[in-house]
Amino acid sequence: MKLSIIVPVYNAEQYLHTCLDSLLDQNVRDSEIILVNDGSRDGSGRILEEYRARQPERIRVLTVENGGQGRARNLALDLAQGDFIGFADSDDWVKPDIYEKMIARAEETGADLVLCDAEEYWPDGHRVYMDLCRYERPIKMSTGVCKLVRRSTLGDQRFAEGLWYEDLAYVARLLLRTDRIAAVPEPLYCYRCGHTSTMNNNNSRKNLDVLKIMDLLKTPMREAGRDEDFETLVLNHALLDAINRVNQQNSSDKDAIIHEIRDYVNREVPNLTASPAYRLESRNRRLVMWLNYHGLDKLSCALLKLKNG
Repeated sequence: MKLSIIVPVYNAEQYLHTCLDSLLDQNVRDSEIILVNDGSRDGSGRILEEYRARQPERIRVLTVENGGQGRARNLALDLAQGDFIGFADSDDWVKPDIYEKMIARAEETGADLVLCDAEEYWPDGHRVYMDLCRYERPIKMSTGVCKLVRRSTLGDQRFAEGLWYEDLAYVARLLLRTDRIAAVPEPLYCYRCGHTSTMNNNNSRKNLDVLKIMDLLKTPMREAGRDEDFETLVLNHALLDAINRVNQQNSSDKDAIIHEIRDYVNREVPNLTASPAYRLESRNRRLVMWLNYHGLDKLSCALLKLKNG
């Protein structure tokens, strides 16, 4: 079989028809769609069974107790039979030729990992082009799902379970296995924005998962001589993204959470301005990182609001 597409589903009945119709409309017919109903409490399970009944030769449905997106993807990976593995989120949709073009690019170039550009779709109708194929270094590529991976390269690698930032760990581990990367610079994946998602909520404490993810990556990356790449992840995803995300939340413990993240970064990157990873960042990103590193995160948050306002 050429392709396996994996979709974890949790309380997504509002969006499922659009997602599943787009997957069934793919030009790659030698494929399977593995849908994991991750303990949904709405009508998602019924919708999944309706689609399986319509095309049992292409659709597989696995129903489990809620265990999170990482676990749902892992269960599907254990069942997948395709030469290539693709992922989609149940609230998004894809263009009909996304997998056809990504598989063709992989076969033309011998790439193990192929990514494409995407578009954000907002409730008011406006769209934002996401230029995901353009990145400074592989370690800074988007961690989103609009990627295709060769099953032989993926091997026994699985997602971290029960944690946020599981996509980050997944991509970083892939980059330890291969540097054969190709791209299709077209907006073939469609993100639905403006609704509640895993990362878009007021749970400050779950942002500490980024530190657990860093600890999972630290030893294999340092042993592979990828110290600079590891520091790049720490600076971008913990010092910058996680602290700024928590700063915009309203939870009572957010200051303690930020302090814990900052202490972790201080231990792993004891001299910020001497870090090669820090020096490679743009001037604006270095400024925000420096402020967050030195406990001036309220100021950096205000500067970001001023810039984006």
